[in-house]
Amino acid sequence: MNIFILSRNKNLYSTSRLVKVGNAMGHNVRVIDYMRCYMNITSDRLTIYYGGESLGKVDAVIPRIGASNTFYGTAVVKQFEMMSCYCVNSSLAIANSRDKLRSMQILAEAGINMPVTGFASHTKDIKGVIESVSTIPLIMKLLQGTQGQGIVLAETIKAAESVMSAFRQLDADIMVQEFIKESAGTDLRAFVVGDKVVASMKRVAPEGEFRSNVHRGGTMHNVELTQEEKEMAIKSSKILGLSVAGVDLMRSNRGPLILEVNSSPGLQGIETSSRTDVARKIISFIEKMRL
Repeated sequence: MNIFILSRNKNLYSTSRLVKVGNAMGHNVRVIDYMRCYMNITSDRLTIYYGGESLGKVDAVIPRIGASNTFYGTAVVKQFEMMSCYCVNSSLAIANSRDKLRSMQILAEAGINMPVTGFASHTKDIKGVIESVSTIPLIMKLLQGTQGQGIVLAETIKAAESVMSAFRQLDADIMVQEFIKESAGTDLRAFVVGDKVVASMKRVAPEGEFRSNVHRGGTMHNVELTQEEKEMAIKSSKILGLSVAGVDLMRSNRGPLILEVNSSPGLQGIETSSRTDVARKIISFIEKMRL
């Protein structure tokens, strides 16, 4: 098969692993910088150009769209879809997963358990949001934040009001979420491919930190998920329309809670901690879907 990987950097671990494994499995894998693509959008001549070259129909597309390039990246994915190319994750699924608020609304509507969450735009409404969440301390998140950035733990109502005011000066959208004390500093990542969890890991925050993100010094450990956790991760991915996803969960006194569903999950941490060839699982899934 001919496979395109939409990625800005061919040297990134996840991208290079997919290329190496795909080629080793007998496929022709090519990395395309989606920000260098330009498109002809007409009903009779749908085309994507890359460096002056017209890209024709390809057997499969693996989108690895960066958070800061979601709008243009999903437009390129949509163009491939319109050209009848199989995209592992659709443009709509990527867009929905990147919008934290919308993705939580979609999951909540489907009955997925998550931390109690509120959303407000004005500082005068912070007390109402806190009352709806019914907990102090609480987590305050910028909707546009990634890798643990833009997340603050507010331990008092006064602190929450101050954080809200500071965020609003940035004209930022803010989500308020309950703080799960029994799982503070720890979360789980389930890597979903198709209808299976192919790998999982536990992330633990460094001492004195409540965010477990690896980019903030968190450590990764192999972990065995419960059947309930696996089923919840798979269901959440399907609800958002993702075939490949990294689903973040937290264990609580009332059972597992979904934190976030990622459409371009990294491979390095999960492959290292779980000792699983996740890249091969992804390519094998594409073979199953296309051959």
